Amino acid sequence: MEKKNIDWSSLGFGYTPTDYRWETRWHDGAWEKGGLTTDSTITLSEAACVFHYSQSCFEGLKAYTTRDGHIVTFRPDQNAKRMQDSCRRLEMPVLPVETFLEALDATVKANAAWVPPFGTGATLYIRPLMIGSGPQIGVAPAHEFLFRLFCMPVGSYFKGGVKPISLQVSKYDRAAPRGTGHIKAGLNYAMSLYPTMEAHRAGFAENMYLDPATRTYVEETGGANILFVDQDNNLIVPKSDSILPSVTRRSLVYVGEHYLGLKVIERKVKFSEVKDMKECALCGTAAVLAPVGRIHSDEGDIYLPSGMDKIGEISGKIRETLLKIQSCEIEAPEGWIRRIL
Repeated sequence: MEKKNIDWSSLGFGYTPTDYRWETRWHDGAWEKGGLTTDSTITLSEAACVFHYSQSCFEGLKAYTTRDGHIVTFRPDQNAKRMQDSCRRLEMPVLPVETFLEALDATVKANAAWVPPFGTGATLYIRPLMIGSGPQIGVAPAHEFLFRLFCMPVGSYFKGGVKPISLQVSKYDRAAPRGTGHIKAGLNYAMSLYPTMEAHRAGFAENMYLDPATRTYVEETGGANILFVDQDNNLIVPKSDSILPSVTRRSLVYVGEHYLGLKVIERKVKFSEVKDMKECALCGTAAVLAPVGRIHSDEGDIYLPSGMDKIGEISGKIRETLLKIQSCEIEAPEGWIRRIL
């Protein structure tokens, strides 16, 4: 199978329409039989619920080419289950895991020529989404819904790859206490756009959000979870009911504990502790694991001992191990790798 003529190594993290996507609709209490389409556009009523009451959720995962030429995905069942949690919280119909995986397999197979070759540093990013597509003017859930899954080849999420980035502590809150911070709702990201652009205009790659109730504890960034390594080389995982349960974070934590023998401690992390940490990194599907070298707050700058030149030792080992698991260079735990081709 011949690959597309693309300079894979120069790809950024952006939208490139590929040949096929998968779609199904829910109405009259049931999902239609879905299938592939070549149409990259969606036609909706001006009264579609998503435009008025933001009834939408999405997921993000990747497909990889292994060293021996196979195409695989990483723990897609976990993305399917997390999407179900999002749907329940947003009064949307739950898409069966089997349907999610059917859409995934069909779309990746149909776009196999777009999956970047092994060793290029690029991957195929997959975006499943669901929206309230039916007309709804009164404040209520839609009566019709659209699920679509599409994909695109991408490079690194942050410019510079694994070069340490700078964060600022945001003056804004990412999510309300007992709100929707724990699900992948589109409305959460809409709320983060202005603070994110403010951070970019100030020269920072991302915001670090503190807990909205007390502004004492570290939560996450606008698009990724946060991990720390303390002075004893323990992996510290911030704990909060309003942090999105990242599939990548859970996987990195498992790798740290079971592959590298690290002690993992999941607990609330006070921002006042951050200055004493040895390493800090962001993690998520898009970024995988991105090192943090500096954190700016009103009290001044915190420079992590790992520095601004390269990824920290522990963070680097965890990242490299996970990447090798995803590309099948290291044996994965049972059920983590789904082979598509």
